[in-house]
Amino acid sequence: MMYGYARVSSTDQHLDTQLEALKQYGVDEIISEKISGVSKKKEQLDELLNKLESEDVLVVTRMDRLGRNTLQLLELVEQLERKKVHLVIMDMSIDTRTATGKFFLTIMAGFSELDRTMIKEKQRAGIELAKQKGKYKGRPKRYTENNPNINQAMEWYEQGDKTVKEISNLLGIGEATIYREVKRRGITRSV
Repeated sequence: MMYGYARVSSTDQHLDTQLEALKQYGVDEIISEKISGVSKKKEQLDELLNKLESEDVLVVTRMDRLGRNTLQLLELVEQLERKKVHLVIMDMSIDTRTATGKFFLTIMAGFSELDRTMIKEKQRAGIELAKQKGKYKGRPKRYTENNPNINQAMEWYEQGDKTVKEISNLLGIGEATIYREVKRRGITRSV
């Protein structure tokens, strides 16, 4: 089965051009939605992805209809590959039913990985330079000793009538954060 997927980012935009192109391509069924590309949850697309079976074909008019960034697209492509579903991106003439289409997506994946690696390297170099200049303080702490929740957590921990898991669930503080603060403050349980 061949499915078409059309998406626009806002309710005042129109799907007409995409719908017509998908009809002309000959898809069996078209799924469409109006939702921002940066949104991680796209209900109609998610439903379609769950419905797709081996050897089905997903057709879109442009790559950015599936996601706003290369990472989102490549994750989706990997998901399709696991299900043995083919992808057609009309404006780039990519069709994973062909060797050339698969090759092109592999090259894109390679460039995406290179880009992520370079960003991480730049970030590490920037942090190292900031440390050398004495300007790097790390990620800001979410829970300081002035935070009423962390103080309540320490009080309950010290009393010993609640487990760390219970304290974590009641106050919405991670167990690791509680243990770190207990260690930092040198608190021991009274029970």
